[in-house]
Amino acid sequence: MTARSLGKGANVPVDSPALRVELVWSPGPGVPDVDASALLLTSAGRVRDDGDFVFYNQPRHASEAVSHLGKRSADGVTSDTVAVDLRLLDSEVERVALCASADGGTFGQVPGLVLRLLDAASGSELARFGMEADTETAFICGELYLRQGQWKFRAVGQGYAAGLAGLATEFGITVDEPSSDAVPPAAAVRGPTAVPAPSASSAAPRPGKGEERLPVDMRKRLSLRKEQVAVSLRKHGAEGIVARVVLVLDASGSMSFLYTRGVVADVVERMAAIAAQLDDDGEMQAWTFASQPARLPDLRLGELPEWLRLHVRVGQVGLFRRNRRPKGLEAGQVDMRTVGIQNEEQRVIAQVRSHVARNPTPAPTLVLFFSDGGVHRNAEIEQELRAAVEEPIFWQFVGLGRSDYGVLERLDSLHGRRVDNVGFFAVDDISTVPDQELYDRILSEFPSWTTAARQAGIL
Repeated sequence: MTARSLGKGANVPVDSPALRVELVWSPGPGVPDVDASALLLTSAGRVRDDGDFVFYNQPRHASEAVSHLGKRSADGVTSDTVAVDLRLLDSEVERVALCASADGGTFGQVPGLVLRLLDAASGSELARFGMEADTETAFICGELYLRQGQWKFRAVGQGYAAGLAGLATEFGITVDEPSSDAVPPAAAVRGPTAVPAPSASSAAPRPGKGEERLPVDMRKRLSLRKEQVAVSLRKHGAEGIVARVVLVLDASGSMSFLYTRGVVADVVERMAAIAAQLDDDGEMQAWTFASQPARLPDLRLGELPEWLRLHVRVGQVGLFRRNRRPKGLEAGQVDMRTVGIQNEEQRVIAQVRSHVARNPTPAPTLVLFFSDGGVHRNAEIEQELRAAVEEPIFWQFVGLGRSDYGVLERLDSLHGRRVDNVGFFAVDDISTVPDQELYDRILSEFPSWTTAARQAGIL
């Protein structure tokens, strides 16, 4: 492929499997900053989830096929670069949209804006496309697309006055920041409980701490759920067991839909019943994570409604709020810009391990870890969980969708561990799973681990 200057709409075949896409412009006073990004699209022209958006706050796709390499300045010009390895793209991906956004102005204020398509191995220029603009604040500059088994590049030059938020929304990216008071009531999004309440004689729920301060409907749900947790423990020969309960919530970009629908708030309320039954003080320590982990305030039963309002949230995604303060952070809230949107499970696992080591208790620790997948740090996650075998912690992972869970799906078959310290299951829609079934599945392996851990001298 010989270097070629393209007009809008022109296309050329791409023979190089590994590419660099450079956006180049001339900086100066009054010139807004320009950011390159990429969207991985299926044949339907949509992303599969928010993980298919690669930009400065999510710089690497889970497949390693697309990466944001960042900016460079030299000889009076600035460039921002995205790398694409066509060989690593998932088979469902048939287009890679190569985009740009202007931060602090419009593209009409950006002189000399050019897209350069380069062979990553040799650095040679394969094609270039010079763009002109007016009031646009976002652009689809070009696209790589698959046609009859051949990858091609097309010069697009389509602008959006609504900014990158408008562009991203068009392709299926979730960009709305959920307001803190917009979380739907948890019970409104969960399917009906199909299991009748067990009798008081079948199992005894522990008395609560602060439950009397809960709204009446929430208090009734919690009371029933505690009985169902007690039934599940009895089924597994663990009636009366005591444990510290730790909650971990995925806050990566692809989780946005589950937060805005209230699914995550409902999950937290349902897990509060496990803490109420297992933990003497009825509290849960809690973490949220995406690119980075963040410790949340402890969840106390009597403060559950306010805790859900303040801490069950995603955003502020840095795409639209970089270098801006988030609106109205309340006391104790995490600035979610510091958390990011990419999956890095191994970091929060390490942080929870460190907390447990620094704060020992006579009781074992049960970690309830919720994620919608997109797991790609398989080696690092396995290393953390293998190292945790000798620690008094059981890790129960619950998948909230149909995404790739990587090493989590294989943990039960990992050899060379003295005890099996990890459980995993996934559900398509946790809102439709009855409480009793959910508690049975979550608590199915924890009791047998406690027995094995005591025999091994871990507990």
